[in-house]
Amino acid sequence: MQFSLAAVAAALAASSSSNGGCTDAFTALPRPVDGSACKAARSAAFGRHELQFNNKRRIVLQSTVGDEVEAIEAAVAEDAAETSDDVSKPSEAAEAKAADEDEAEAPEAAEDEEAFKLVLEPAPPASHSVVTTNDGPAGGTVHTLTLHLGAPGHPDPIVIETGKIGRQAGAAVTLTRGDSVLYATASRDKDVREIDFLPLSVDHQERFSSAGLTSGAFNKRDGRPAEHEILVCRLIDRPLRPLIAEGWRHETQLLSWVLSYDGVRTCDPLAITASATALWLSDVPLSKPVAAAMVGYIDGQLVLNPTVEQMKHSRLNLTVAGTKDAVLMIEGAADFLSEELMVEAVSFGHEAIKVQCAGLEELAKACGKEKKYDSIQPPPEGLQAVIDEKYTAKVDEIYAGGMTKEEQSAMTSQLALSVVEEMEEEFPEEKSAVKAALKELMCRRMFLKAKSSGKRIDGRALDEVRTIDSEAGLFPRVHGSALFTRGQTQVVATATLGDKGMQQKIDRISGMEEKRFYLQYAFPPSCVGETGRVGAPGRREVGHGNLAERALIPTLPSQEDFPYTIRVESLVTESNGSSSMASVCGGCLALMDAGVPIKSPIAGIAMGMLLGDKHDVATDENAVIVSDILGTEDALGTMDFKVAGNKEGITTFQLDIKCEGLTLETMKKALAQAKEGRLHILGEMEKALKEPRPELPATVPKVLKMKVDADSIGRVIGPGGKQIRALIEDFDLANINVEETGDIQISGFDSEKMEKAKEMVNTLTSGGGGRGGGRSREPKAPYVGPDPEEGKTYTGKITGIHQFGVFLEILPGAEDGSSPGLEGLCHVSELHVERVRNCEGFIRGMNTETLEVVYLGKNKKGQHQLSRKKVLEERGVKGRGPPGGGGGSRRPESRAPPSPKPEMSKAEVDVIAQAIDAANGTE
Repeated sequence: MQFSLAAVAAALAASSSSNGGCTDAFTALPRPVDGSACKAARSAAFGRHELQFNNKRRIVLQSTVGDEVEAIEAAVAEDAAETSDDVSKPSEAAEAKAADEDEAEAPEAAEDEEAFKLVLEPAPPASHSVVTTNDGPAGGTVHTLTLHLGAPGHPDPIVIETGKIGRQAGAAVTLTRGDSVLYATASRDKDVREIDFLPLSVDHQERFSSAGLTSGAFNKRDGRPAEHEILVCRLIDRPLRPLIAEGWRHETQLLSWVLSYDGVRTCDPLAITASATALWLSDVPLSKPVAAAMVGYIDGQLVLNPTVEQMKHSRLNLTVAGTKDAVLMIEGAADFLSEELMVEAVSFGHEAIKVQCAGLEELAKACGKEKKYDSIQPPPEGLQAVIDEKYTAKVDEIYAGGMTKEEQSAMTSQLALSVVEEMEEEFPEEKSAVKAALKELMCRRMFLKAKSSGKRIDGRALDEVRTIDSEAGLFPRVHGSALFTRGQTQVVATATLGDKGMQQKIDRISGMEEKRFYLQYAFPPSCVGETGRVGAPGRREVGHGNLAERALIPTLPSQEDFPYTIRVESLVTESNGSSSMASVCGGCLALMDAGVPIKSPIAGIAMGMLLGDKHDVATDENAVIVSDILGTEDALGTMDFKVAGNKEGITTFQLDIKCEGLTLETMKKALAQAKEGRLHILGEMEKALKEPRPELPATVPKVLKMKVDADSIGRVIGPGGKQIRALIEDFDLANINVEETGDIQISGFDSEKMEKAKEMVNTLTSGGGGRGGGRSREPKAPYVGPDPEEGKTYTGKITGIHQFGVFLEILPGAEDGSSPGLEGLCHVSELHVERVRNCEGFIRGMNTETLEVVYLGKNKKGQHQLSRKKVLEERGVKGRGPPGGGGGSRRPESRAPPSPKPEMSKAEVDVIAQAIDAANGTE
């Protein structure tokens, strides 16, 4: 007795009400409340009817059923009775089919597991050397520092050179590792600005030309900083700012560029070291040299500066910056790793920083400029003592506790105004110095209050978290939404689900990156009761959004289990401390409200540190760690340490400090206290939503996955995308996404039409079909002509450009158009003797319509294979070889001349001239 798929779905849906609330196996996402009961019912039904679910959960559709429902219900009940002792056991046929599928998948899985094995090359012992030569321009002096970090897997030295390039800057260096080269400068203005803050700006650019590419922008010019470049700018700024002498008021600018990129390792930590070196060699008063390192955790082993390939298998992505004495900045993401491992990784990275800082000290002795302190005006003698004597009592009154943010802010502002006014007579024209002295007093009194009483300025204990209120499901038409409030910090978070076409595409020097999940953070001025600019996100918003995004990535389901693209938006509606960690909590609740089957809830907390003297290195003796910091504690304190994760481990962390550094012992204490606060917040979040919703909302488009032969995807897309647009239009679909592997994702709201679209795709790929929901189309005429000769060079006309390669017509078709030409594929790996990371950008940058290729023959599928690399090799063009050594000289490759541009006729020129004259007249 056979039944339709729709009837089986309806039967299971009907019987779900009597099985502990099991959800229908064919809803948009099968997430049962009672998993065992659902599994039993499904196994019984599919065991009898020899239907087997794929072991990877797939998205299937709620179907409309007819008269077969009652029969299926009876069959399910009968099977449940017959298999009461072992209800989940499928039929022998189903078992055999499952075994065959497992055997078929096993080699592929084994191949994936064996595809990568961590092998760390031996490296020279840690050392540094400085060499001075006179081979600069006009015989100028060049100083070169060579650093060996001594870590296995990092055989390439870091070479820093100064004196050859950028001699008019305050200081300029080039940093080389392997075939990657960075250029960094540090410059300052001559004049002192009348301001009360450090005027430091940082810019970093990854030039597309460094990887042999051209920007995809309209004018082919690298434009405004990309999000990743902004994040690197923040990484450079954060460890350097606290070490510049207090009172420095010269406009200071750090610039860095990636001039050459070998694609082996990321250049992010190198950018920090390069900019820090330039600043250290300049006359800007930086107190100590600063360096950075990256740490990965692969196969149970910590790896220094891992390669890009190794990072794909790493459970840790940690960037550490600091001096030889202490850590200044931490930025990282982890896959639920323990606090103990985090401390070990930081210590591991700090060892490499020590080696680099020792070398930088030697380099500064050879060529560093004398630091400029004469423009820094010291505070007037006796000012701090006067401020302490007159206003300590008033500061203590403000910090007595029990005030709201608005009340405390109002009293603090009033006190600052009165202090400046009252000190004007005794200390004229010292407004900035008076404000700085008052700030110093407030920092010190906040520390002493916490140290002596164990209470903070709002009355909380040192490890106490503010009151938490959370709510899920705020907005009816939004896929997922949540309101998270912690004290006077509040965010509204929303989650939006879509198909693969909603993925965020980012053009980088390493190639096109597609993000399946992204979190966008907004901090409008109204959240702190102010007015201001609203528009494109600032650097702070980009950084906070990226931090919250990294916190949630490890808990997301795989794309195979949940093929949706996920977008989370966090709108900060109130702010008084750590809105980024509130975005983590609110974003997690929004994902759960949308029915995203996350692995576990994630919460974040911001830790602070109060220090008696911010010019010291923080230790357990002179520091006070506080949980869930206020905005005032962030502004006047010396540490902002953000940690996010679940009950078992950490997913992201970020450390910024304003003192000379942080010891590992103090970091251990902060992490332990952060875990207690994180567990408390997770418990509060469970009161709003304990686990993800069992079903996706009705407003989420359903997704249907199918696979066709990779050779047939052109029939689905059609010339210029005509066929795929016709399918979307004819069947009222949201989208159709086609992969080069033949995987197709159909999304829409009408299940019946989606099934018809699937049938149409099958018809198209089997040779028939056409536009109009099923109207027949003549099959494409076959190529008629001579066969290509294997090994022969052809000049092929470019007919299609994709990320995986280029299609070329190497033999023409019939002159009357009755038969097409012969097309072949030049895979991206066969385009050049060196690796091509962005196929589309590479071809468009050549500005040609033809390519010379060698015909390689047919592959196993009968596809014609072409190679441009063979042509280049025959002409002596060689790659640079493996990074760090070898490689031959490169010769400019010959390219086909570009097609001549068509000339305009005189009539066309006259028409354009008249249009210009008319436009000028109207202006």
